[in-house]
Parts: sequence; structure tokens; C-alpha cells
Amino acid sequence: MAEVTFRIQRFDPEQDEAPRYQDYTFDVPDGYTVLDSLNHIKSYIDDSLSYRFSCRSSICGSCGMRVNGHAKLTCMTQVVDVLRPDGTITVEPQGNQKLQRDLMVDTAMFWEKMRKVDPWLEPDETRETPDKEHLQDPNVFSTFVEESTCIMCGNCVSDCTSMEHDENFLGPAALAKAWRFVADDRDGKQRERLASLVEEGGIWDCVRCNECVEVCPKTVAPMDAIVKLRAKALEYGLGDSIGGRHVTVFTDSVTRAGVLDEKELPVKALGPGNLLQLLGSMPLALNGMVKGKISPFPHRPIPGAEDLQRIRQEIEQEEASP
Repeated sequence: MAEVTFRIQRFDPEQDEAPRYQDYTFDVPDGYTVLDSLNHIKSYIDDSLSYRFSCRSSICGSCGMRVNGHAKLTCMTQVVDVLRPDGTITVEPQGNQKLQRDLMVDTAMFWEKMRKVDPWLEPDETRETPDKEHLQDPNVFSTFVEESTCIMCGNCVSDCTSMEHDENFLGPAALAKAWRFVADDRDGKQRERLASLVEEGGIWDCVRCNECVEVCPKTVAPMDAIVKLRAKALEYGLGDSIGGRHVTVFTDSVTRAGVLDEKELPVKALGPGNLLQLLGSMPLALNGMVKGKISPFPHRPIPGAEDLQRIRQEIEQEEASP
């Protein structure tokens, strides 16, 4: 392989006021991963470079870093796959976490969020204690098997746009773990778990940017788990929140007329308890009306709206059937 320049973020908390970048250029052998390259730099060029790794087999999750702006496991990222046309690769620490040194971040926040969802089984106290182990139906396990593959690498947390702007958001990793226990029929606290997850900072604060799905090195797809948590919360009647009302109003509006009534959605979703927030959206609403994006008149059903109504009715009947 040709010569490659690694532009690596450096930070020494005892000397640097802010992170800086340092370039390392060398001939990278064929088949090298980004982690192999970092090990080469540390062994032969600069032994002061700090980063984490362990298994080198995409199992432990320790070597998660940002490569060219996106979180990746560096042990499974081939240099040839991320090499820019100008022959450079940028390596930075994961985002949304406190920087410790060079490519290392403090993972305390990650584990704090994880503990908040009680990542352990809570037995149903009304059940009799079984005489032997509880054998789980494979069909039940299949509903959370993907979430069980999480290796706690933190890549999804690193690139989560909601966490970037809201430190109270539980984050994709913790919520994916929450679904793993909500879906487990051996757990007896599903409603209690869901009731805590619909609060501020929970499942409705995800903006569905899909970044967590893109950067997950396994098959967890955290955003999908969040969507399943939302559906289950509504199934339990836990829809009295801005997010829950948003889904209900959106669905009812589109079913009724075939199109979304934009002026109805914020009014009903926010509710009377959020008058100031509603007033704050007035300039956006007026601008939408001026540009013809929002109609001041009631929506008339479009052709084919009756098909949506029929489809929804059939789905509801199917879900209600034993």
C-alpha cells in the first residue's frame, strides 16, 4: 500500500489547553487495520500516543474511536476502506464523552446512563418460585436477540445527535438495553420500566437521525429498539406525553384526511400545559402559512384517504384478535 498520513487528535491534560492534531506518515502494509496502524505508530514512531484496545477481534469494544468523523471499531476498520483520496485518515476520540487523553474518553457517563435503565431482570413477585430454570420460548428471545449483541463499545453514544444537544437524554445504548428487558417475558416490571422511559430524557427525545444504526459494529440497531419501546409504551397506555400525543395526533390526522394537518399537530401534541412553547412556534407557523406550506383552513380528505382508513382498521382488528 502507498504512504498514508494519519492525522491524530492529541491532548495532554497536563500541558494542553485544548486538543491539537499531529500527523504521522509511513508506508502502511496491505491488510492493516486502523488499530494496527495506531500500534505501529506507538511502537515505532511515538510511544506517547494514548488509546485503548484489548481483544483486537471486535468483541470487547475497547477500541471505539472516530475515523474520518464517524465512530468505528478501529480493530475491524481496514485502512484501505477509509483512506481519503489525498492519502490521509483522521483519527479522533469518541464524541459526547469527556476527553481524558489523546484518543481516550471517560466512559463514566456511558455506564451511568446504562445503570439508569436497571439492566437486570426484575422477577414478577406474584409468580411462584419455579422448581427449575425458566426455559424461554425461542420466539420471545427473537424479539430482543439483536439488542443482546451489544458489546458496550459506545459508538452509538459517540455519534448520537440528541446526546450532543441534551445531556439528560439516556442515549441509544441504554435504551437498546432497556428494550432487551422490556421484551423479556421473564421480567415482571415492564410497565414500571416503560413509565420511567417516557419521561423527559427518555424514548421520545430520540430524533431518529439513524446515526446510531450506521455506526453500530454489531446488529443492535438502537434506533429500532427505541421505536419498539415507543410502540410498547403506547400499548400500555403510556401516551400522555408530548411524544406520545405527537404519534397519536399524527396518525389520526393522516388517517382522517390522507395528509398531515400541520397546524393541528403542535397544538394537540404540546397540550395546554405548554402554552409558552406553543406561542414560541407561532413565527414558524405564520411563515409556513405565508409560503403555502400550512393551510389555515381545515384539510379536506384527499382521494384515496378511505384506503388508509381501511388499512388502519384492518391492522387494529388484527392486533385485537387473540
